[in-house]
Formats: sequence, structure tokens, C-alpha cells
Amino acid sequence: MTYSVTEIEIKATKVWVENRTICIRLEDEREIRFLVSKNRRLAKASLKDLLEVEIICNGTGLHWEKLDEDLSVSGILQGRLG
Repeated sequence: MTYSVTEIEIKATKVWVENRTICIRLEDEREIRFLVSKNRRLAKASLKDLLEVEIICNGTGLHWEKLDEDLSVSGILQGRLG
């Protein structure tokens, strides 16, 4: 049986910022990264605002309150970076 990315609930356990790159550790210990320049709102943000990211929705999303930005982990894996 095969599954698509959207059928499997992929969860983040940790998120951090490194050299204007968003870094995400997944439940299975894989790490994914993307440049903040790939997202319109994040690209304009200060480092201080980028660092204020939280994991939401039981690990399935990321949220930046001050930047009014939310991204799903599955969307990031699919290349939808906002």
C-alpha cells in the first residue's frame, strides 16, 4: 500500500533558526530546512521575530505570531513555503 504525504500525519518536534534558515526536526528524527528568503513574510523579518516561532497543532504546523504566518509541516515537505 502506498501513501501520499497528505495521508500521513508528519509532526515536528523542534524548530530553530540557523543563518536565516528555518530548521525543523521531525518525529522520526529527520531534519528539514528551508531558506527564509523562500517565504515573503519571513524574508522581511528580523532575526528576533524569526526566532519567535512555535510548533502548533500537535506538531503539524509552525506559527509566527508577530509575522502573522503559519506553515504546515506537510506543506513544507511538499515545497509550499508560503
